[in-house]
Amino acid sequence: MTSDLLAPLDLAFWNMESDRNPMHLGALGLFTAHSPTAGAHAADLLAARAAAVPGLRMRIRDVWQPLAFGGATRETVPDFDPLDHVRLHAPTADFHAAAGRLMERPLERGRPPWEAHVLPGEDGVSFAVLFKFHHALADGLRALKLAAGILDPVELPERAPRAIEPPRGPLSDLRRLPGLVPELVKGALSDVGRALDIGASLARSTFGMRPTSALTCAPSGTRRTAGVVVDIDDVHRVRKNAGGTVNDVLIAVVAGALRRWLDERGDGSKGVAPRALIPVSRRRPHATQPQGNRLSGYLIPLPVHESDPLGRLDAVRRAMVRNKDAGPDRGAGAVALLADHVPALGHRLGGPLVGQAARLWFDILVTSVPLPGLGLRLGGHELAEVYPLAPLAPGQALAVAISTYRGRVHYGLVADAEAVPDLDRFAHAVSAELETLLSVCGH
Repeated sequence: MTSDLLAPLDLAFWNMESDRNPMHLGALGLFTAHSPTAGAHAADLLAARAAAVPGLRMRIRDVWQPLAFGGATRETVPDFDPLDHVRLHAPTADFHAAAGRLMERPLERGRPPWEAHVLPGEDGVSFAVLFKFHHALADGLRALKLAAGILDPVELPERAPRAIEPPRGPLSDLRRLPGLVPELVKGALSDVGRALDIGASLARSTFGMRPTSALTCAPSGTRRTAGVVVDIDDVHRVRKNAGGTVNDVLIAVVAGALRRWLDERGDGSKGVAPRALIPVSRRRPHATQPQGNRLSGYLIPLPVHESDPLGRLDAVRRAMVRNKDAGPDRGAGAVALLADHVPALGHRLGGPLVGQAARLWFDILVTSVPLPGLGLRLGGHELAEVYPLAPLAPGQALAVAISTYRGRVHYGLVADAEAVPDLDRFAHAVSAELETLLSVCGH
């Protein structure tokens, strides 16, 4: 049986969870079906293939040994049964309604924390698969790799991995001790400086902007999901005419959609600038990395109060430039890095408090999950649409995840169902905002 300790950020996600705030992320994939039995066949395939994916056999177990007291490890389950994780449901006419109900349920913590739910469509020509992965098991990139392991194989271009430096032995470390002490002192001072810098930035961001009560709520434990698809060519047209990056345009669309949604429901957008957390991966391309989360983030005010669509895009562009110039290790968005400097027992005792503090840190999560450009299939059935689904932080009402797949951008929306009963209205506002940007750009 193999095991490895959870990294501090993984441990934080594991301990932040509660019944009303499950910490799993998800993806809802919609497939075209060749027959009414396609869903049942897909469930059989997923179960058969899951048994061969090592990462799907890993459970998380608490550790109470002295050197890791209060921590947790991932360990391989010897009697792993994929049928405990892959479930075939009755036909449904509304994939998102079914996905919302399934996203409410926390994953069982005593076994590998993931599930795949197969949802046959009542039309007989489609089915959906909802993947759920606990955030302590995987971030978006690793969840994608785990899911890809049970889809049909695709041919990807091979890339040579970087060489890994062999580990040094104890004697080598002792010989390096005189030079190592200054390095450790310098590292400790750097950590203190980073913590002070992040704390100051967080204080400025907390008291310098006005959020909106529409994005905060008492956790109800309920979930609703929705999806929006837009053409990536339309996003590029806006970018070429108005400037910025594709990501700037996609974030600006969220800001404009929030403005429309708030005004339509009567909450008002005047003076509103909610803080958006934009996660940033710290994984190095093509390098061997630990299997847990390696995340920092940018924190930007969404210019919901700005009435001009191009003004909103310019404000997002300038905020992102400032964050990129500072780098993902600085500023209030980098507060996740402080998890590395909290002992394991501190994560266990303070996990619920950290979760509650999230509402002071940011108001809405806007995250991007990369997908391969190649078409994906399951049992020969084409993946037509895929909506990433982010976890909701305690006390927050809405989260947005974005993926680009085969020339189209998919916005996956997750909301507290009691706080946001009109999520479909927000989804419509996303499409309307991109249309407005196209219009003011002359298309």
